[in-house]
Amino acid sequence: MEQLEAYFDHFLGIPDGIKKLRELILTLAMQGKLVEQDPNDQPASELLKEIEAEKKLLMAEGKIKKPKPLPEIKPEEVPYELPAGWEWVRLGNVGTTNIGLTYKPTQVSNHGTPVLRSNNIQNGQIVFRNLVRVNAEIRQNTYAHPGDILICARNGSRRLVGKAAIIPISEEVMAFGAFMAIYRSRINPFVLRFIHSPIFRRVIDEVNTTTINQITQANLNKALFPLPPLNEQHRIVQKIDSLMALCDQLEARRKERDAKRLSMHSSAVHHLQHSSDENEFAASWSFITDRFDSLYSVKENVEELKKAILSLAMQGKLVEQDPNDQPASELLKEIEAEKKRLVAAGKIKKPKPLPEIKPEEVPYELPKGWEWVRLGEYGYWKSGSTPSRGNSKFYNGNIPWVKSGEVKQGRISTAEETISDLALTKCSLDLNPVGSVLIAMYGANIGDVGILEIEATTNQAVCACQTYAEVDNAFLLRLLSSLKASFIVQGAGAAQPNISKVKIRNTIVPLPPLNEQHRIVQKIDALMALCDSLLTRIDGKNEKSEQLVNAVLARV
Repeated sequence: MEQLEAYFDHFLGIPDGIKKLRELILTLAMQGKLVEQDPNDQPASELLKEIEAEKKLLMAEGKIKKPKPLPEIKPEEVPYELPAGWEWVRLGNVGTTNIGLTYKPTQVSNHGTPVLRSNNIQNGQIVFRNLVRVNAEIRQNTYAHPGDILICARNGSRRLVGKAAIIPISEEVMAFGAFMAIYRSRINPFVLRFIHSPIFRRVIDEVNTTTINQITQANLNKALFPLPPLNEQHRIVQKIDSLMALCDQLEARRKERDAKRLSMHSSAVHHLQHSSDENEFAASWSFITDRFDSLYSVKENVEELKKAILSLAMQGKLVEQDPNDQPASELLKEIEAEKKRLVAAGKIKKPKPLPEIKPEEVPYELPKGWEWVRLGEYGYWKSGSTPSRGNSKFYNGNIPWVKSGEVKQGRISTAEETISDLALTKCSLDLNPVGSVLIAMYGANIGDVGILEIEATTNQAVCACQTYAEVDNAFLLRLLSSLKASFIVQGAGAAQPNISKVKIRNTIVPLPPLNEQHRIVQKIDALMALCDSLLTRIDGKNEKSEQLVNAVLARV
């Protein structure tokens, strides 16, 4: 308890700290370190005699079958020394277990006996919702009694195996179904806390099955169990419950605190992005800087800050404008002239005309010298394809072939697969030059972007842009990053979420003067480096707290 109190704050300082705190409380409880022992308590050895006498009486009355003998506990099995008055036993020594049955679909009905299943155990409590009922003969040993511990004994998820709760009094007689077990004992309140403890969790983790995670009746009965005197059990249960209630309060407070930080930051960033003038922008930024350490102790806020940086950059609010910069309207004239030269030289095909931008399509007012354009004005866009897998001559050549999952590397210098010169000439493929900006168009990778550091082709799930000379490709990369959420929304709805080259080219975006593009890229990179340092600081702080917590746990 002294260690627990001394390092309490450190448990709160790590993401799963309260979970570890709960585990520590239960571990200390099962070691007899949570409450003081009372030499006047009847020892556990006497309790064992009483439980054995009760079992014999139940067997004589035909209420339970004679249990199979359990193996003697060997000295090497004992994990730690117990306090005076405690005893190491097996769970089968102090209670009885049964496993539920599977009922046929034809036996399921709107009427009949309710059957408790895994989803009826919620947050350590039994809930009588969504009960399945069966019209079938119920075996006597699969009836659930109030006070029994219901245990999830088998599940596809190892995490759910072992979740348990005590069955409360109900108005109906109930059974328990397949993949469930019950444990019946006069000391179930203490046994339930043991089942929730890391000590019992190790019993589950040691069960080796090739296909499914499960607790068998045999390993439940054989599980080593630290048995305290009955009076001490009551004190331990009371202490555990009071400490768990404190953990609940701490968890609620931490969630409330983090929610406030997230909400406060979200509001501040919203005001920053939608400020109508310089004074409002300065006030919003001052609000953030005054609370910097508090706001950016949460990783989610740092990630939101990254998005805000990109958004502010694309609104012209990240760097000052220079009236001496050549305006974007002149850039557009140069871009148009370059297009014509490239088409005339046969280096690109004549691009399809882009739709005119209507006033109602413009999302916000741009700084002086900027222009609203469509992404098709930034460069020449090409999508790739997949050469026939049936032709072995198309693959294992010298030409890198980039797939959508590889785009998020950022700077793309390698590709998992290569294609041949034959594939390049026979299939709908183009060799994209170094510096081309790539964007993923399909599935979970929609909106991921990268820049080629090698000449490469792409598959059909990737669109490549060879920027015109008047556009900074590093600026386009960051512009596309700022649009990722929008592209994800556009791609939703189909069986295979996707965006098209047409959608990308038609997207309305701001175009700053070229010199300002360079300044924006530098500023974004500097601020992103700051964000990364904030994330590293959070990780370092969490890691230090976690090391201290783990050191405490190692001593227990």
